[in-house]
Amino acid sequence: MKKHTQKLYPSPEDEDASPKILSEPPVAYYGTVPSLIFSSSALKSESQMTGFEKMTIARQGISKTDFERFKDKTGLDYDQLAAALSVARATLINKKGTEKFNPSVSEKIVSIADIYSYGYEVFEDVKRFNQWIFRANHALGGKSPFEILDSQFGREEVRNLIGRIDYGVYS
Repeated sequence: MKKHTQKLYPSPEDEDASPKILSEPPVAYYGTVPSLIFSSSALKSESQMTGFEKMTIARQGISKTDFERFKDKTGLDYDQLAAALSVARATLINKKGTEKFNPSVSEKIVSIADIYSYGYEVFEDVKRFNQWIFRANHALGGKSPFEILDSQFGREEVRNLIGRIDYGVYS
């Protein structure tokens, strides 16, 4: 079963910096990682959804409430998310409550949630994954996985890299 011990996140500016400790209590993941976007326990994690399910969700739009839930669960801030989503920080901040992001931004949110969900499952530890995603990686030309999440192709590379780790292939 999967385990999530403590939410620790390194600073993206300094890959060797001590991680920040968030105020959330330690949480352990056992089995499937819960959805990072939606609160309903009936929904499966983003990494377990079919492409059609993800497409449908993106077309309907992700609400600001669901986006905030994702932001809180991953420990990412508005600046990091704006960079990864290739949008202005104000775009993320100015939405309110049930207002939805357009399908393009929603698709990127779902895609990044999918990567985080898959990473949490494979690493079996949120702390380890959150440290890994900000650490320079030789397989990515010395860039950190997070640095290339701003592109569809970068997200594919990161997901493939996590898959190689999952199957024990040296990466």
